Amino acid sequence: MTEELNFLPSLTGSFAKPAAENPTVEMVEAAYRHHGLHWRYINTEVGPENLGAAVAGARAMNWAGFNCSLPNKVEVIQYIDGLGESAEVIGAVNCVVRRGDKLIGENTDGKGFLKSLEKVVDPAGKRVVMFGAGGAARAIGVEVALAGATHIKIVNRSKDRGLELVALLNDKTPAEVIFEKWDGDYSVANGVDVVINATSIGLYPDIDARLALNLDSLSADMVVADVIPNPPRTNFVKDAEARGCKVLDGLGMLVNQGITGIEYWTGVTVDGGVMRTRLEELFGA
Repeated sequence: MTEELNFLPSLTGSFAKPAAENPTVEMVEAAYRHHGLHWRYINTEVGPENLGAAVAGARAMNWAGFNCSLPNKVEVIQYIDGLGESAEVIGAVNCVVRRGDKLIGENTDGKGFLKSLEKVVDPAGKRVVMFGAGGAARAIGVEVALAGATHIKIVNRSKDRGLELVALLNDKTPAEVIFEKWDGDYSVANGVDVVINATSIGLYPDIDARLALNLDSLSADMVVADVIPNPPRTNFVKDAEARGCKVLDGLGMLVNQGITGIEYWTGVTVDGGVMRTRLEELFGA
């Protein structure tokens, strides 16, 4: 199975599959139309065996940059010229930007989440519980820690993977980070400020899935955030909202990733409301 490598050329290109199948394409193109930007965001599929050639092609054609998805987020690093600060810490790239004659790798996953979170609460000095230890958790953990969160607890079913993320965050950021194994229904401790679901639990089509969580441990003074954009109102979001928590859905993270990427490529800060509206149309939110 091939993986996606989404190039951002300034010339019209052909789609490898219909744009409607890719919410990111729809979201970014909506922003371009709204702002009258003469750019195109096209979706192509590039397997690891062709990744080097694809990057060389983007370089030769002077494209402004591209996004890439797993497993290309790590593999692409060997074909580009440098990394931004958080991408270097995370060890993965989802956004490549042309700067002069160099292709520089950035990671907008965690940046998108952080921008969404900061609209509700400043993470500086806060205590965070995060479920998951995969790519999303890695990117979010780095950005939240660099933004000043003082204490982060990684809750994960796999001990080895959880401890790997804990070690990275303790080594590369100023936050105090600990691990707790996820067995049974997890209870969030008193004093926690932000609770994050960075797993795929509740992602379409498994929309009925619920986190193994003691909902009574959530309190109205907590901010609860989900990274899942489809559906935007996951059971986790709805359950937390019912308990009076301030909630953030995954659309905020996705929109802010798009805003950051477009600004990297074009220098224009686009209207996130236009992008969110298009996603809500696609997901029936």
